[in-house]
Amino acid sequence: QVQLLESGGGLVQAGGSLRLSCAGSGRTFSNVHMGWFRQAPGKEREFVATISTSGGITYYSDSVKGRFTISRDNAKSTVYLQMRRLKPEDTAVYYCAAGTRGIYALVSSQDYWGQGTQVTVSA
Repeated sequence: QVQLLESGGGLVQAGGSLRLSCAGSGRTFSNVHMGWFRQAPGKEREFVATISTSGGITYYSDSVKGRFTISRDNAKSTVYLQMRRLKPEDTAVYYCAAGTRGIYALVSSQDYWGQGTQVTVSA
């Protein structure tokens, strides 16, 4: 079992930055691939970014590539999502997820989820 807790959400103006954190506990954090997903009102949950167990490989959706950076600190059992040049369309509840099948498989198959943190970007 892996328990995940997100933090760092809030209200920011368009063009601003925000960093989300996801703290893991339970199963050895360094053994699971991690990812960020988001769900906007009235829309389905969508993939944002994933990162390998060591942090050496990352994968991004086209909508955030070049603006968001995923990273992890296994010593702190934490994964981060640095978000820059935020747009109103980035407004959503952001979730972190964990999986063991690989960073690409994590896009469609997740083993563990956090509760989510709200990010609101004003125009």
